[in-house]
Amino acid sequence: MVYRKAYTMPIPAGAEVSEEDGRRIARWRLRNGKSRSAEIVDCKDGRIRVRGQSRNYMARYRNGQGDVVEVATGCRDLVAARAKLSQLERQAELIRAGVMTAAEGDAAEHVHQPLSKHLDAYEKHLRAKGSNARRISMVHRRIERIAADCRFTRINRLSAEPVERWLLEQADSGMAAATRNSYRESVVCFGNWCRRTHRLTENPFRDLPRADQNADRRHQRRALTEDELVRLLHIARFRPLAEYGRETIANSDDQTRNPKSRATWTRRLLTIDNIDEAVERARSAMSDNPDLMDELIRKGKERYLIYKTLVLTGLRKGELASITLGQFEIDASHAYLILYAKDEKNRQGSTIPLRADLASELADWIKEFLASRQSEARRRRAAIPASIPPSEPLLNVPDGLTRIFDRDLAAAGIPKRDARNRVVDVHALRVTFCSHLCAAGVPLRTAQAAMRHSKPELTANIYTDPHLLDIAGAINALPALTLPQGDTLAPGDDESIPLRATS
Repeated sequence: MVYRKAYTMPIPAGAEVSEEDGRRIARWRLRNGKSRSAEIVDCKDGRIRVRGQSRNYMARYRNGQGDVVEVATGCRDLVAARAKLSQLERQAELIRAGVMTAAEGDAAEHVHQPLSKHLDAYEKHLRAKGSNARRISMVHRRIERIAADCRFTRINRLSAEPVERWLLEQADSGMAAATRNSYRESVVCFGNWCRRTHRLTENPFRDLPRADQNADRRHQRRALTEDELVRLLHIARFRPLAEYGRETIANSDDQTRNPKSRATWTRRLLTIDNIDEAVERARSAMSDNPDLMDELIRKGKERYLIYKTLVLTGLRKGELASITLGQFEIDASHAYLILYAKDEKNRQGSTIPLRADLASELADWIKEFLASRQSEARRRRAAIPASIPPSEPLLNVPDGLTRIFDRDLAAAGIPKRDARNRVVDVHALRVTFCSHLCAAGVPLRTAQAAMRHSKPELTANIYTDPHLLDIAGAINALPALTLPQGDTLAPGDDESIPLRATS
């Protein structure tokens, strides 16, 4: 049968109530100015509401599995709704007769829904799966962009050929291979989900070709040398305080202003050579404000510990930001960090061992943090905490760490890009961790486990910087292969050596 679904709702505000043929009728106007009327009824719970009917028809029928189901026809016309019901009943007969599979029947039911509804359902699936909110938003944007550019409005319009042409156009416009592969991955995963949920009988994107990322690497990172690491950590440790002790110098570039004007003076840039002097000037200038000076010193030490922890553990920035005090174990024979599966990229969960000096510095940092909390409580005359809650972050990784890192690089005299256009960013500290492991002679399988990689090729080819490897020393370690002096052949001796015939 086809029918319009009845419903009740509260009487709209400002509705006029009248009585016609013994029935109470409510009339009101919608926001668009159109008038509506409905009968007023008394509900069982004593409330007074208006009763209406849906504008579109519903269809009730027995599906291919024999179950009675109700579906929306999307039709306002009765004849069109009955035609839709006939189509659904015919489809059910084909499934019961074995001509059509149940999966094909389910896919046929989803054909007429707009693609946006399927994307919303896919987003809910990703949230239930435990995916990161940022990644869900990124995947949604990618699929929406491809759907808009390829004019995919309904799920039955999905096809690989338009997407393949779109990827080729993006390659011609300069999009990197890694970015194109990320778009491909998003639509392929969406197609797999549509197949599993019987929205499609097969994934139309399963054969989309992948771009060669090795031949088109746009963002190649390099590892920092030991000397660069020392300079970077020194800058990170003292730059927050040194910013308040920068020397004021005249700006010789501006010749149009009065030399006595403040606009002709500027602050000298911090470098590895003058940062210690700037720190001393800051200490002298802030002698009457010890609280601010202590805060800047703590900020510098925390930034120093963030960089050092990233370099000595290989953690990603987001992974380090997720670790709390309760995930720092120092009472064991070897100190380690516990990384939960929900915070790890591969969603497996890991135990990150810590070197003794780093573990000791982190423990001292926690003690200093507790002492500062207690001092603040005494100043405010509040309850003095005996410990820090385990839910507190181990290190407060700032949201703008990328920008801060770039400024620290400039102060340390480390170029952002080298002559080969390789870049140094926060994630390059993970590359540094892996490269120094391999340079120290650590076996590849051990380095792979430390990096938490699924494949050794990723550890050896992507995260290892050959520049740090002692290739010349390895070549010099090969056998000498020098012939003894007496075994050299005199000129013409090779002609007198008889050749032995071989069978």
